[in-house]
Amino acid sequence: MNNIPKIILASKSPRRQELLTLMDLDFRIVLKEVDESYPDDLAPEEIALYIAQKKATAFDETVTDEIVLTADTIVSIEGHILGKPETEEHAVEMLQILSGKTHQVITGVCLLYKHQYHSFYEVSEVTFRQISETEIRHYISKYKPMDKAGSYGIQEWVGVTGIKKINGSYTNVVGLPTERLYSELIKLIATL
Repeated sequence: MNNIPKIILASKSPRRQELLTLMDLDFRIVLKEVDESYPDDLAPEEIALYIAQKKATAFDETVTDEIVLTADTIVSIEGHILGKPETEEHAVEMLQILSGKTHQVITGVCLLYKHQYHSFYEVSEVTFRQISETEIRHYISKYKPMDKAGSYGIQEWVGVTGIKKINGSYTNVVGLPTERLYSELIKLIATL
């Protein structure tokens, strides 16, 4: 589609894989271990970009004619970052923090192509209705959202029953802002 080169997706996220498939992009998955720590003084948008770029840097020496796509999604509420939960109780605490409030989901994306880095981020605002502890515990025990920032997947039960409003890209909340990604890919190949 539009002569976009084959993509190396540096993510084990099945949601990102599904989104790229829906975009009709040709890709393969290559994983590299990367330390996802970041400096304490970064704003939420900077954190997502910093980690996405750090992931891309791991591929710089082995890059070919494929585009390396890395991404990092974070959840931010009132200046606090909610990463992936460490325990089920931690997941309960996170969802209690999000319950009845609006938070931001920020995805930083880095495209590495022929040793050139092209990065961007997308922000979506998500508003949850008030969710009871019983509902939260049901969701966590059934869906095990331990691999998700903020302890939830918008495409799962808590998303379809608990989210009142989204301002911005839905696919960004899933883990990859597909419309913006497609536009950036077209721009990238046009400039090289």
